[in-house]
Amino acid sequence: MTSKPDKTDLDAASSAPENSTDVYAIHGAEPEVLAYAMAKYSRSALTMRESLVEISSQKAEQFLNTFYFQYGHRSIADLAHIPFAIERLSLLAAIALVDETRWDGQERSTRYQDFRRSGWYTPSLGTEARAAYTKAAEGLFQEYDALSLGMFDALKKVVTKPEEMKQDSYDRTLKARAFDAARYLLPLATNTSLGQIVNARTLETQVSRLLSSEFAEIRELGEKLRNAATEPAWNVQRDKLEQMAGEGIVDAAATNEILNDLMTPVKTAPTLVKYAEPNPYQIETRKSLAQAAAELMKGAEIYPAPVVDLLDDDEDLEVELATSLLYPECHYSYRQLRGAVAALPEARRNEIIALGTAQRGRHDELLRAFHSGHGFRFDILMDIGGFRDMHRHRRCVQLIQEFSDLHGYDEPICPGQPTLEEAGLAPAYKAAMDSAFAAYRALRDSGEPEAAQSAEYLLPLGTRCRAMFKMDFAEALYISELRSTVAGHFSYRKVAWEMYRAIAHRHPA
Repeated sequence: MTSKPDKTDLDAASSAPENSTDVYAIHGAEPEVLAYAMAKYSRSALTMRESLVEISSQKAEQFLNTFYFQYGHRSIADLAHIPFAIERLSLLAAIALVDETRWDGQERSTRYQDFRRSGWYTPSLGTEARAAYTKAAEGLFQEYDALSLGMFDALKKVVTKPEEMKQDSYDRTLKARAFDAARYLLPLATNTSLGQIVNARTLETQVSRLLSSEFAEIRELGEKLRNAATEPAWNVQRDKLEQMAGEGIVDAAATNEILNDLMTPVKTAPTLVKYAEPNPYQIETRKSLAQAAAELMKGAEIYPAPVVDLLDDDEDLEVELATSLLYPECHYSYRQLRGAVAALPEARRNEIIALGTAQRGRHDELLRAFHSGHGFRFDILMDIGGFRDMHRHRRCVQLIQEFSDLHGYDEPICPGQPTLEEAGLAPAYKAAMDSAFAAYRALRDSGEPEAAQSAEYLLPLGTRCRAMFKMDFAEALYISELRSTVAGHFSYRKVAWEMYRAIAHRHPA
């Protein structure tokens, strides 16, 4: 039996004007308080203005501790968005940082900025190893400088400046093209900066994943992100007001009142990320799968593979799952690895799949490899610089193998521009890449703590790496269209064109 509405309810409803939708933007609320206020829509008839007036940070913390951590309503954290500036981290750490399916941000461009004075990250090394590391990094930056200047001069000889173009615009355009070639020599140790705006749920998983890394720099980055979310955030208005008070523009007493009452320090997500810790599920599963991959392949030779390989889609889901789990823990192509997995007895294949969940805790999301069953799967072998551009696509599942020297390196070749050979830069480029690879191998085999991880910083962006991209048709078409335009970098333009050709061959319609 349903109860009749109260007369006062009917009066209130009848007095409300028709078509009275109210829309307003919100600014100045703490992210966690705002998340609580939005979550209250499901439990309260209060307006957002009324909720924000009612809620204090203590109430928000109490609510989040109950519903987020005890009841597992993690979607609440999707409502708290937090901007971060992350500056002077290595390119290698930046790749790890942005490796999130729900991520928005922007990084320094190797096309439009000169990285000669950026500096680089140096891992903790002994005296001799540190000296060799520094020498290798310095050598790569010197060659980066020489290649960018040399390619700029070569371009000026073959690219005529249009009469209507200003000289500075002409120079800027050619410098961008020169940087496109020179970036192949930037080591992964190179410092960069980026900004990100993520929700608190993504931040929590991001911090946990970074804390679980095999790289000391990346683990430290996870700690710094967690601290930045729990400590008072930098407030540009507060900073400006204090500056004006110091200059006597604003009365000091009024400044103190404003700072204490209206501009209290804001902690962006102290409750939602406080339990972000290293993830045993990821750490232990990575070890188990790496061992399983090594046992399965037993040092088998890596077969040659195309730049872009569109996998056929008639394999069993179990084969795809087992292959996807092993793929990031080795350096074989997906097709070669899948052949070994498919030849296994069903029981052994199921054991590999079980390794992917054996260490999983109650609140752990499944590993990315379990996102299987996509219609289009591309096994791509390309230079790290080009991969970083492809890495930005979020509507696809990406499985990334470790960076190494096993696949060699690419040479910057852009149709319509001078090659390194034509510019007289090829011998120096080859010598620089070979020297970097030699330094990488020497440090990798040095016996230093975390030697394999430290060595990766010396690999230049021209080094080839392997990654699996799984997606639907719309995303495959989007990447092919976006990344094949003449405005794009010639490295990923080739990959996007090969993706298109592969789909067009298989699905002509």
